[in-house]
Amino acid sequence: MQFVDKARIVIKAGDGGNGCASFHREKYVQRGGPDGGDGGRGGNVVFYADPAMNTLLDFKFQRFYRATPGEGGKAKMSSGKNGEDLIIRVPVGTLVKDVETGAVIADMHEPERSRIVLHGGRGGKGNTRFATPTRQSPRFSQPGQKTLEREVELELKTIADVGLLGLPNVGKSTILSVLTAAKPKIADYHFTTLTPNLGVVKRHNQTFVLADIPGLIEGAADGAGLGHDFLRHVERTRMLVHVVDVSGCEGRDPLEDYFKIRRELKAYSERLYALPQLVAANKMDITGAAENLVRLQDALVSEQVKVFPVSAATVSGFDAMLDEVQRVLATLPSSYVFAEEEITEAHRYEPGFNIEQDGDVFVVTGGSVEYILDTTYADDEESMRRFQQFLQKEGIIDALREHGAGDESVVRMGEWEFDFVE
Repeated sequence: MQFVDKARIVIKAGDGGNGCASFHREKYVQRGGPDGGDGGRGGNVVFYADPAMNTLLDFKFQRFYRATPGEGGKAKMSSGKNGEDLIIRVPVGTLVKDVETGAVIADMHEPERSRIVLHGGRGGKGNTRFATPTRQSPRFSQPGQKTLEREVELELKTIADVGLLGLPNVGKSTILSVLTAAKPKIADYHFTTLTPNLGVVKRHNQTFVLADIPGLIEGAADGAGLGHDFLRHVERTRMLVHVVDVSGCEGRDPLEDYFKIRRELKAYSERLYALPQLVAANKMDITGAAENLVRLQDALVSEQVKVFPVSAATVSGFDAMLDEVQRVLATLPSSYVFAEEEITEAHRYEPGFNIEQDGDVFVVTGGSVEYILDTTYADDEESMRRFQQFLQKEGIIDALREHGAGDESVVRMGEWEFDFVE
C-alpha cells in the first residue's frame, strides 16, 4: 500500500432545511391557520481516529466531503428530519488544520477519538412560529442556515514512544528489525527507507513503540530532500535515539554527522531539539569504530548525552541501551498532544450589513440583508410590513440616513430597488 501522510480536502456541514409555509386544509374549514413545520438541522462533519488505518491514501482520490442537509419542514406542523453526520475516518495521529488560518482544529491522537469540526446549519422555522395575535396568517417561513465549505489539511504524524533518528544508511532500519518484529526494507544504499516504520519493543514485561524515521540530510529543516515530510513524524515521539555510523566506513565523520542532525532539529523545532535523547554508536564491529567512539563520547560529555556502542550486524550492545530507554520513558509524559482551536464557522446568513454608494444608489449588502430578502414575499402585505420592521430593528434605516440617504434616494438590496422615504 502506498504511504501518504499529507492531503488536502474540502469539507462542508449540511445546510439546514427550510421551514414550511402552509395552512391547515380541511373540508368545511375555509381558512385554516398556519401549520408549516420547521426544517431539520444539517449534519455535522466529524473526524474519527480509526486504528485500522495507517495512511491518508484514500484522500488522494476523493477531495470533497459534504454532510447531508436537513430535510425541509412539512405541512401539519411536521418538522423535517435532521441531516446525518458525515464521519471522516483518519489514521490515529492525524492532525486536521484549517488551511485559511493554519490553526489545528483536531488532533486525532488516540484510537477511536471523535471530534466535530463543523456543525450543521440550523433548520428554518415554519410559518407557524411567526403567527401572533396581530399576524394570524403569516405567508412566510424561515430558510435553513446555509453552511460554507472549508479547506482543511490532513497531516499524519507517526505515534511512537521513541524515534530512531540519523543520516541515511547508518543502520536505523537494521536496528529496528533487530529489536522488534518489524520487517523494514533494508539495503546498502541511501534512502532505502522512504516512510516511517514502526515496531514494538518488549523488554522486562514492558513494551514501547519504536519508529524508524527516514534518513535526514543537511538542510532538511528548510525542506531540502524530504526534510519536512520526515521531520513531522518525530513530533509526537517522547524521546530520540540518535543513530550514528561510528565506524566512518563511508568516509564520514560520526561526530560531524551527529551535530548536523542536531542543527536540523533545532532549526525545525525547539521542542524537538529539547527532547531527551541518547546516541546509538552503530557498526562497532567494523575496524576504526573504537577510536571514533572515544572521540564521540568525549565530545558529548559536556552535553550530558549518553553514548551506547552497539552493532546491529552482530546484535550486540543493545541491552544497556534498552534499559536506559525504559528508564527515561518512565519519567516522561505520554505522547505530545497539539492544542486544538475551534474553527470559526461561517454561514451564509452571518449577522451584519454594509452600505456603499454606486453613483446615486445606496447599495446595502451582508448576511442580514440576504436573510430578510429570502424570507420576504413582495406580494404579501404582512410580509412587507415585517420587512420594514426588520430594517428598522437592525439599524439599516438609521445607517442609510447617516450615509446621506434622504427622500427619493434609491436603495438597492440584492435584486430589489426602492425609494427611501422619510
